[in-house]
Amino acid sequence: MKPVILTAALAFATAAHAEAPITTAYEGSFDDAAFAVETAIVGQGLVIDYVSHVGEMLNRTGEDVGSDVMIFKEADIFLFCSAVVSREVMEADPMNIAHCPYGIFVAEDADGAVTIGYRDYPDGPMEKVEALLAEIVKEATEN
Repeated sequence: MKPVILTAALAFATAAHAEAPITTAYEGSFDDAAFAVETAIVGQGLVIDYVSHVGEMLNRTGEDVGSDVMIFKEADIFLFCSAVVSREVMEADPMNIAHCPYGIFVAEDADGAVTIGYRDYPDGPMEKVEALLAEIVKEATEN
């Protein structure tokens, strides 16, 4: 019975540790925000590995899973890595591989509000990743 209690405690501790994403409101359209984020990522000399069209998937599959709720009008996640920052954080702790690739999302909710954001990473070496993401979002929202 003790392993069950330990497993439940670890699951709760992991869920309790999860932080809310770091978000910034965007004054403009979803398309403008997505373009600004893409431009800011590429402007850092980074390559976007993949764009996940989460909003399209949710809208397409809602009926299939028995829901008529529109969560997002549109939502994309831009996935990328930085060789420099990734090497630095993984040299500090190879298990930081769990956080790669990094993602910045752009979402327009059902009310038309556009938000740009990213995950909150653990304290320590991963703060360098957060600083990079913050810099990209700042550039995207200020231009």
